[in-house]
This record gives sequence, structure tokens and C-alpha cells, in this order.
Amino acid sequence: MAETKAPRRGSVGGALVLIAVGLVFLYLNLRPDLDVWPVISHWWPLILVFWGLGKMADYFWTRQHPESAGGGISGGSVALIVLLILFGVALARGRHSWRMTHETQAVERQGAESVTAKIEMGAGDLNISGGSGRLLDADFNYDGSQGKPHITYDASGGRGSLTIDQPGPNVHIGNTHNSWDLRFSNDVPLELRLQMGAGEGELRLRGTSLTSLDVNMGAGTLSVDLTGDWKKDVKVSIHGGVGTARIRLPKSVGVQVHATGGIGSIDTHGLERDGGEYVNAAYGKSKVTMRVNVEGGIGTIELDQEP
Repeated sequence: MAETKAPRRGSVGGALVLIAVGLVFLYLNLRPDLDVWPVISHWWPLILVFWGLGKMADYFWTRQHPESAGGGISGGSVALIVLLILFGVALARGRHSWRMTHETQAVERQGAESVTAKIEMGAGDLNISGGSGRLLDADFNYDGSQGKPHITYDASGGRGSLTIDQPGPNVHIGNTHNSWDLRFSNDVPLELRLQMGAGEGELRLRGTSLTSLDVNMGAGTLSVDLTGDWKKDVKVSIHGGVGTARIRLPKSVGVQVHATGGIGSIDTHGLERDGGEYVNAAYGKSKVTMRVNVEGGIGTIELDQEP
């Protein structure tokens, strides 16, 4: 007579994980003011740690209890459920740290005849312009997960050194809720160095005393306004994997643009091709020259000369 096999007992771990995930997403739907991405972007390695611990627990349990293999709740499922619960608690108790914080800071010139400014921003929206009555007026909007922007300034020997950075996580997922508005003095010769991971940068530098601009940007959109009647030579370098770079150039000042690397396309208005460069009608004739060098995997470059 054929032996009747007992029905194979399946694991309920997968079902419990689905239930836990569903409860977390339901909670987030009921609380749309919460932003889950700052927590995930900072603590996602714990998923691997908890999953690995669960697998280790399964291994040792199976060795000690071989007759129970294939049934019950797996250690990996338990670990993920615990992790989801911890994430939920963190979201519920830490939501206040992700509310937008608005802060203003000002930096005086302190006798500096020229300034080198270094700006490091992981991700977000960056706006730079002139018109400040001081060396710098800074307006920051940020959330707690990104860290508080930090300004350091030192002036000695007639030169100033300014640094603006933001200690925080190196991994950014989703909306970073990070916006900086920096206004510099029009009267101080300025070397500007910008390091930006991702986002949108708008540099309205018309009317400033810019002497050099060096931009390194990971991904996003970059808009640079260099129009106006410049009194001294200006050197501009743009590097990185920017999606789109829009550069507005002066008409009365000689301009030379050199583009190399994995450039997708170049659209020009008011400039002509001269060998491997793009130049305007004033190039070689005006006393002041603006030289622009673009390198890297930039998708699209738009070069527009002011009317």
C-alpha cells in the first residue's frame, strides 16, 4: 500500500515580510509629511547586515536541528521584520529632524583685497550671485539629514580664504531638500571653486569681480551667466558629468571656448568655429579675454552670447 506523505509545511516568513512592508508603506501614506529617503540613504547597509545575520542563524539552526529544515520562519525573515520595525520607529520618532531649517550667515571682508572661495555641496539647488554689501551673505534651507552648512573664513596678507561645506552622508537618494543662496560682493576679486555632487546650479556672476571659476559637478543642470563688461581676464573651467550646461557669454569681451571629452552636443548662438574652439567677434580685438574650458561627459552645452 502506497505511503501517504504528510503535506509539506511551507514557510510563513515571506508572508510576514510582505505584511510588515505593507504596514510600513501604509503608515507612510497616512503620514505624507514624512520623508523616508534620508533614513534609507543613511542606514541602508543595515539591510545587508541584518539579512546576513539571519542567514547565519538559519545555518546554525539547521545544523543543530536537521529535522526542522524547510519549515517555520527563517532567520532572514525575522531579521528583515525586525529591521522594518526599527525603520518605522526611526521614522515616527525622528521626523522632526527632517523638517526644513532656514538659516542666514554673513561674512565680512576683513580687509582682504582678493578672496578664494571653495564651495562643496553634496546635492541640492545652489544659487550664486553678486550684490552683497559684505563679502558674503548666505541663505541656507536644509533638512537635518543633510547636516548643517558650515562656513570658515580666514583673511591674512591681503588675501581671504573662504570655505563652505556641509558635513553629512555621502549617499543621496530622492529629494535632498537642500537649497543654498550665496551672494558675494561685487567689489572683491574672486576665485570661485565649486564642487557639487548632483542637483541644479545657477551662477549669476554678471557684475561681480570674478577672476576664475572652476566647477566640478556630478550630474544635473548648470546655468552660468558671464555676461557684462569685464575689466580683467577671466578663466572658466567646467568638469564632470553635467546633464546640461547653459553658459551665457559677453559680447564686448573676447571669448574663446574649448570643449573636450565625451561632449554630447554643442549649441552656439553668436559664436563661430575657429579650429577646435568657438570664438566671438571680439576675440583677439578686446583688451580683456574670457577663456572657457569644458571637459568631461557633459550631455549638452549651450553657448549663448548676450544680444
